[in-house]
Amino acid sequence: MEEDSDFRQWDELIPDALGLIFSKLSLQEILTVIPRVCKSWAKAVVGPYCWQEIDIEEWSNRCRVDLLDRMLRMLITRSSGSLRKLNVRGVHDDLLFSFIAEHAGSLQTLRMPRSMISDSIVEQVAGRFSSITFLDVSYCSTLGSHGLEAIGKNCKLLTGLCRNMHPLDTAGKPLRGDEARAIATTMPKLKHLEMAYHLITTESILEVLSCCPEIEFLDLRGCWSVELEDKFIKDNYPKLKVLGPLVVDYYERHDWDYCSDFSDGSSEYSEWDINGYSDESYAEMWDDGGGLEELELRFYEGVDDDEAGYGWPLSP
Repeated sequence: MEEDSDFRQWDELIPDALGLIFSKLSLQEILTVIPRVCKSWAKAVVGPYCWQEIDIEEWSNRCRVDLLDRMLRMLITRSSGSLRKLNVRGVHDDLLFSFIAEHAGSLQTLRMPRSMISDSIVEQVAGRFSSITFLDVSYCSTLGSHGLEAIGKNCKLLTGLCRNMHPLDTAGKPLRGDEARAIATTMPKLKHLEMAYHLITTESILEVLSCCPEIEFLDLRGCWSVELEDKFIKDNYPKLKVLGPLVVDYYERHDWDYCSDFSDGSSEYSEWDINGYSDESYAEMWDDGGGLEELELRFYEGVDDDEAGYGWPLSP
């Protein structure tokens, strides 16, 4: 006699519930472990519920350019227009950025530091990012004031902007106020602004403060030409917290490493995910009894202790 139970089987959960659960797992587990459990779980991974928030920033910092392109296109396509948050590093050309823009209807947070995007493509597609509230374009050396101005004019909901630069990218260059001016004139709702190591003047920052009355946090580390007295800030902007320009540990060592481009294409981390993967392969895996063994999981071969410590799952 079967006993009644209030508990449902895991494989009977609705896809959006499974997606919510799986979204708490690492990217590697979602793509290489979950699809092997059962057919319903594999279908959930292919659907949009796991990909409303995509965070591949760490992985993208260590992968080859071609793999990043394929991975990003695959995951964004799976989101089916429901993408709300995207963290990726090193978008390498305007075509890939344009692809992101085509699927940005619901996007609210976009972090894409150290990307190679031009002012011209930003001006063309900025209107597609109208839902953005937080944007990180730090260390994007090919982006300039015209691109920032286009972002400000089209992203009316923007309250947070990270536009930090690497000290080596700005060393020895003349002072410029065009980016600060673009921010001041087009982004009045900003509450959080980071402009570390920018070649800006005190006048430029005062213009930003005057035009962005809601600003609460301002990162000016390494902006050596900016002089803001504590008394002036307390008297005129009592809610504002300013970091810098001078900070004792002015550029943390991990930031130097984080900003450095040390991907040489040889990392094993870049090989486990894309090769052999497609949405069709998940369906075939469960329809064909031998399909499971054909799914390429090279990541699991020969993982050592150092790699395991990075956060990837050990071989099952």
